[in-house]
Amino acid sequence: MRSAVRLAAGDGFHLDAVTCVDDHRGWSAAELGSGHRLVLVRRGRFRRKADGRAAVIDPAMAYLGVPGEEERFAHPAGGDVCTSVSLTPRLWRTLAGDGPPARPTLYVDARLDLAHRRFLAAARGGDTAFELAESLLSLIGATLAQVASSSTPASFGSGAMPHPGAGAAEASVHRTTAPAFGPDSTGSPALGPRDTEAATSVTPASWQGGAEATTSATPAPRPGRADVRPAPWPGGGVRRSGAAIADAAREAIAADHPAAGGLMSLAELLAVSPYQLSRAFTRELGVSLTHYRNRVRVGRALDRLEDGEASLAGLAADLGFADQAHLTRTIRDHVGHTPTALRRLLAPRTP
Repeated sequence: MRSAVRLAAGDGFHLDAVTCVDDHRGWSAAELGSGHRLVLVRRGRFRRKADGRAAVIDPAMAYLGVPGEEERFAHPAGGDVCTSVSLTPRLWRTLAGDGPPARPTLYVDARLDLAHRRFLAAARGGDTAFELAESLLSLIGATLAQVASSSTPASFGSGAMPHPGAGAAEASVHRTTAPAFGPDSTGSPALGPRDTEAATSVTPASWQGGAEATTSATPAPRPGRADVRPAPWPGGGVRRSGAAIADAAREAIAADHPAAGGLMSLAELLAVSPYQLSRAFTRELGVSLTHYRNRVRVGRALDRLEDGEASLAGLAADLGFADQAHLTRTIRDHVGHTPTALRRLLAPRTP
């Protein structure tokens, strides 16, 4: 079940909080997009298929919807809460120009996350003519900058530069495959058009509900590892595209799977080599696994700071940072502000 609450409306735009409490792995019935909109996730995650392309949408991945596109949704992780910013065609053309966006999804770095939170705070302030409109410009500007500058799939736009902050080692890596991962009507991971190579998989029963493969074989356990080998992630062992591997890694990280605490264990969980996982993830998102994992932790820190978290030392310990200094350094690197400054920026406004 999906419901929407209008938070604010201004000249050429409106802002809704959309809550979905569905819990299903299969795709929903097709629906047509009703207008230009930016959808950012506050909590939870889901899958979206637009015009045949599937992607995992969560607090670190937003999507841009356009009028008339066919959409389907799946909610294998339960409910979610999103912010939907809808723009009139005239305002969209003013801000983004003619034509559809270069691609339907965009990586939400911590700076865009902060712009999203400040936009919501401005909506609560009630000044739609100026404060909210200015916050909208900041949010849409940051969004379009991400679309223009972050690493993109070849099918959505070629020659894109990597995402800012990705690091020099990642600067030469470009995304070369389109998202091709999502549940089919039975809830199994769907293989995209690039998943055409025949593959030998682990025994289907060991996938915890993953799709049955065409060919199966039980791999011999490695000496001394039988008692600590993590159970494969659903779909593990099937030859998948880089986008499918990256999506599965993101879902494991978001779910706080025990194996997501390290590269080697995460690769074993997904039944790929550490090298394959690291390379595919960086190519698909434009940032390394290390950067992405820290981005997720920074997002959780922002949630706590926004709720008035008083103890930075306790926050650092809860989120797995070495100490408060490590937390402060990571947040500043991702957001450009210290936790203390962010606490002031995100604090509820007093009349």
